[in-house]
Amino acid sequence: MSTQKTVRQEAGTVEDNELRLETAKAEQVVEALNTDLAATYVLYHQLKKHHWNVEGAEFNDIHVFLGDAAGNAEEAADELAERLQAIGGTPIANGKRLEEHAPVEPEGEDVYDIRTSLENDLDIYGDIIESLRDHVELATNLGDHATAQLLREILVEVEEDAHHIDHYLEDDTLVVGEATN
Repeated sequence: MSTQKTVRQEAGTVEDNELRLETAKAEQVVEALNTDLAATYVLYHQLKKHHWNVEGAEFNDIHVFLGDAAGNAEEAADELAERLQAIGGTPIANGKRLEEHAPVEPEGEDVYDIRTSLENDLDIYGDIIESLRDHVELATNLGDHATAQLLREILVEVEEDAHHIDHYLEDDTLVVGEATN
């Protein structure tokens, strides 16, 4: 464990930034970005859980997709954290705090059939999509066009992954069979 005693910036604070975004505006954007960061990490962990546990006739395709989708979520989280740090904030980085701050609820530790798992993922994607859209508007209204652009780019990727899940959930996919003992 580190013996360093000097705190460079307290968690939850927003300092002046070199990007010249007023602190009062930066505080609002930082709060929004931390919300999206927290939701994205909840999604990331749930996608990884499903990636590890997927079974069935379409195992390989779904396994690969879920791994890619988790990678997209991890990349988005990194971009969100770096942006909020650039505008003077501190990214939430503690697992417990991330889950507490997230506006989405993970499904829990049990393993479900893949259809249920993907439906649960799609619910979280929908909540994140709505949040990102709201935060694009917030950042635009506050004059933080770079954050708005970043959020738009993340939104496109999130919507694309959600659309793929929607396709996996169509009636002619995910063959349901009876378990044999």
